[in-house]
Amino acid sequence: MDPGTSLDDIAPIAVLMDELRSEDVQLRLNAIHRISTIALALGPDRAREELIPFLQDSIDDEDEVLLALAEELGRNFEEYIGGAEYAHVLLGPLENLSAMEETLVRDKATESITKISSILSQAQVEQFYIPLVQRLSHGEWFTSRTSSCALYGPVYDKVSPAVQDDLRRAFAALAADDTPMVRRAAAKWLAPLVKKFTKQHVLSDGLAMYRKLQADDQDSVRLLTVEDLIAIAAQLSPPEVKTQLLKQIRQTMTDKSWRVRYMAASHFNELAEVVGQELVREELIGHFIQLLKDNEAEVRTAAAGQIPGFSKLLEKEVVLAHIVPCVRDLCQDVSQHVRAALASQISGLAPLLGKDATIEHLLPLFLHLLKDEFPEVRLNIISKLELVNSVIGIEPLSESLLPAIVELAEDRSWRVRQAIIEYIPLLADQLGKAFFDESLGNLCMSWLGDNVYSIREAAAINLKKLTEVFGVEWAKEQIVPKVVGMGQHPNYLFRMTTVQAIMTIAPSLTLDIVRGDILDMLIQLAGDPIPNIRFNVAKALETVATSFGDTPEGRQLIQQKVVPVLDALKNDLDADVRFFATRAAQKAHALEA
Repeated sequence: MDPGTSLDDIAPIAVLMDELRSEDVQLRLNAIHRISTIALALGPDRAREELIPFLQDSIDDEDEVLLALAEELGRNFEEYIGGAEYAHVLLGPLENLSAMEETLVRDKATESITKISSILSQAQVEQFYIPLVQRLSHGEWFTSRTSSCALYGPVYDKVSPAVQDDLRRAFAALAADDTPMVRRAAAKWLAPLVKKFTKQHVLSDGLAMYRKLQADDQDSVRLLTVEDLIAIAAQLSPPEVKTQLLKQIRQTMTDKSWRVRYMAASHFNELAEVVGQELVREELIGHFIQLLKDNEAEVRTAAAGQIPGFSKLLEKEVVLAHIVPCVRDLCQDVSQHVRAALASQISGLAPLLGKDATIEHLLPLFLHLLKDEFPEVRLNIISKLELVNSVIGIEPLSESLLPAIVELAEDRSWRVRQAIIEYIPLLADQLGKAFFDESLGNLCMSWLGDNVYSIREAAAINLKKLTEVFGVEWAKEQIVPKVVGMGQHPNYLFRMTTVQAIMTIAPSLTLDIVRGDILDMLIQLAGDPIPNIRFNVAKALETVATSFGDTPEGRQLIQQKVVPVLDALKNDLDADVRFFATRAAQKAHALEA
């Protein structure tokens, strides 16, 4: 041992070595999560000279441990080894991890290498990073070649033109690799790389790589080339796209594999935005209609999700002539997932078509989808009605859709009932007091007695929002008497709902309403035989105290009426009641102080 080295200096690395050699996986995992602390204890020099070589040599056999190591080394670990000028030292252990068999470990290692590449200087990149990429690219096992594909893009614009030429050639070789997994990785990482090419290199190299991958015999490779197509099209002018990529666009849209068509449908709007208006009109409208009519439900679902976005690129007449008939057919689609996707997107057509066309063409479709047997379809329509309302106004909407909404308020699926409740305040704001009281007032109260707790809770919040929309006087006349009346109900759930509704709406009311109409009911329920109701009364009294205790009048009411009830509940037989009563009493007494 070096005479200048104390036991304290040796301890951190020795403890780490012992724990990493332990048979207990959890112990090894904990040790890996602590390597930043150990590096800090060792200092930058010893961390570089001892810790990193040790991590490089001691490759664990547990994927979980390797994943944690790959992650830790990417978390600004260069700070512990002397800063960015030494960051390249971390590439050694990460290179080993990039060649592992487990995909998650490899992906995390390449992610960490990418993070480190962002802080490397050009000299470090050319001296240390590029050789690493070359070693991985020529690895015997496909795992290292697969990992290498992710490492080209991050540094392409950091190196000299000569090195860029080498990188393009090396990536082209990976795109033509014998192993499908490597070609798949090349297809996945071609788009980020192509974005950094000059236009000349896109035409000379990028197109050749893309065409080779797009014509691959494996659909798992072809489906990943859709994003490459978009990246290349974005680099070219519309006439160049037409001459260079038209054939590939047609092949992708009509590929024999539904998975490729699914990817094309999912990214359709991105492609349409980069190819130019002429190609959209001449080619893409036809392809889009074919995707909406595809044999596979997954493809139709993906295409339905693109309808409003694609329609924005078209004239209104074209949408009415070509897109709306397809939408009409999709409303009757056999797949519930297609109908659900359509329901979440169809309202996006309303602003594009305008008031008259929406009333004529879309309203009947909304009504049809609102009556769909599948809850998610109904839910998606309800949640997007606001957009339609902004286009056609409340009158046509309430005339045609209100009966359907009232019907849905009693839907079998509680999530649909909940969506309707959340939509009510918006509807109320548009309809006005008189119309609302006549059409939906009783409905809102009936939800307080629903057999699903989430609905009762949402109904109470709904009443609070309605109070904010229509004002306190309206609440005093329409809500408070009905809520207080439920406090006499023989079923304890209704009495409980009364307490919870009061707790929710009380902060929105005035002190006079609380004193005159609400407080007596709460005090009466403080003697209820059900403990759950008594402790909710304590919580409700706490809400009243904190909401109105900021005025002298409010504090006086709390001391006279609320505090005696809470003091009595503090001696309740039930532990929960005592807990909440004590907490509420403390807050009430604090107001007095």
